[in-house]
Amino acid sequence: MSNKNIKNLDVNPCKMCMPMGASIAFKGIENSVAMIHGSQGCSTYIRRHMATHYNEPVDIASSSLNEKQTVYGGVDNLKKGLKNVIRIYNPKVIGIATSCLAETIGEDINRIVKEFAEEENIKDTVFVPVTTPGYGGTQYEGYFLALRRVLEVLTEECEKHNKINIVAANISPGDMRRIRDMLESMDVGFTLFPDTGKSLDGGFTKEYTKISSEGTKIEDIKKMGGAVATIEMGMLLSEKNSPGKFLENEYDVPLYKCPVPIGLENTDEFLSLIEKVSGKKMTKRLVEDRERMLDGMIDSHKYNGEGRAAIFGEPEIVYSITKLCIENGIFPAVVATGAKVSGLNDLLRIAGKQFREKSIVMDDADFDKIKEKVILMGANILIGHSDGKFITEDEGIPLVRVGFPIHDQIGGQRKVTVGYDGSMNFIDQITNALLDEKHRVYRKKMYNSYYIGRG
Repeated sequence: MSNKNIKNLDVNPCKMCMPMGASIAFKGIENSVAMIHGSQGCSTYIRRHMATHYNEPVDIASSSLNEKQTVYGGVDNLKKGLKNVIRIYNPKVIGIATSCLAETIGEDINRIVKEFAEEENIKDTVFVPVTTPGYGGTQYEGYFLALRRVLEVLTEECEKHNKINIVAANISPGDMRRIRDMLESMDVGFTLFPDTGKSLDGGFTKEYTKISSEGTKIEDIKKMGGAVATIEMGMLLSEKNSPGKFLENEYDVPLYKCPVPIGLENTDEFLSLIEKVSGKKMTKRLVEDRERMLDGMIDSHKYNGEGRAAIFGEPEIVYSITKLCIENGIFPAVVATGAKVSGLNDLLRIAGKQFREKSIVMDDADFDKIKEKVILMGANILIGHSDGKFITEDEGIPLVRVGFPIHDQIGGQRKVTVGYDGSMNFIDQITNALLDEKHRVYRKKMYNSYYIGRG
C-alpha cells in the first residue's frame, strides 16, 4: 500500500454518521419516532450516543437487517418493523433513515414505504423516508437533510401569515429554549424547527411516556410555506440540504441565512434579522443583556489575549465559536470539522483579519490530524465535544466541552451558549479554563526560564 493511500485513513474521526443527525432532527418533531433501515448495531450506536448526551431515554427503531437480508433485500423486515412501531408507539410521524448497509444493497426506501402505507391503508401516520448512508456525509448533513425531507412531505399550500420560520442548527435543548425565550420576549410569531427544547430534555414525571408529545407541531410545519420569511442557521449549508431553500423555491418564502447566535456579532445579526422581518424591536431585557456582555468581554479580554484555541465539531457550531473567540482576542490556531464544507476558510479569513498569524482551517478532519496541528500551532485550549478529551489526556491541554456529543460530563443537554447571556457564560468558561491552566504551570515555566535558561 502506498503512503498516499495510508493518508486517506481516518484515525478517531471528528464526525458521526448521517443517520445520527437525522435521528436528532426527527426527535424535534412532536410524537415522532426515528427508525433506521439497517442492522441493529446502527440503531444501538445512535441510541447510545444520544442517551448518554441528553440523559433521556431514546428509542430508535430498527429493521434489523442481517446476512439473509443483505443478499435477498430487507423489504419484509422494514414493513414488519413499521408495523411494530405503529402498534407500540402510535406515532404521528415515523422518520425512516437508511444505513450504509441498506444503501449498499440498493434498497428503494421511498417505494417500500409508499407500498407499505397502501397495503396497510395507513391514514394517521406520516412517513418521512430519507437517504442517509454513513459514507454519504456526516451527522451535519443528515440533520439538515432530514429536516428538508420533513418539509417536502408535510408542508402544504396555505394562506400567508406573519410567522417567521426559524431553522435551528444542531444546538442543545438548552439553546433551543433560549432561542424561544428571546423570540417570545419580542412578541414575535415563529415556528422553531426542529424544537428539541423539551423532547430531548424533559422534566421528571410520575408516568413514563414512550414518545414525547413535545417538539415542533405538525400543524405548524404544514403552514411553514405561508411564513413571512425563513431564518436558517446554516452559513455553510449546501442548497440541496437546505430546508430554507426548499421553502424559498417551493413557496416563495424569503430565505435569510445567519450564524448560530453564539457571540456578540452573531447574536446581533440574528436579532437584527428578527427585527427586520417582524418589525419588532429588541426588548429592554435583551439590550441590558447585550450591555452586560460587553462589560464582561472587557473584563475577560486581557486574559483571553493569551489564548490559542483549537476549535472542532460540527461546521455551524465551529464557525460561530471561532467568531466568538476572535472578537474576544483568542487566536483560533486550529479550526477543524469532520464534515466536508466549502467556504469555511473564506468566512474565517474575513472574520479574523486582525490576526497577523494564519489559522489552520481543516475540513474532513480526524483527531489524529487535529492533534498534529494542535501541537504544531502551540494551542493551549481545546473547544469542542467530548471526543477531544484524548488530546487532553495525551497533551494536557484543557478542553471546554460544547456541542454534540458530551459523554464524559453531565449536563450537555442543558448547556446554553446562544444569546448574549449564554455567550457571556461561555466566554467565562473559556477564560477560566485559560486562567486555571496558567496558574497550574506558571511556577514550572518561571523555574525553567530562570534556572534552566541561566544554566
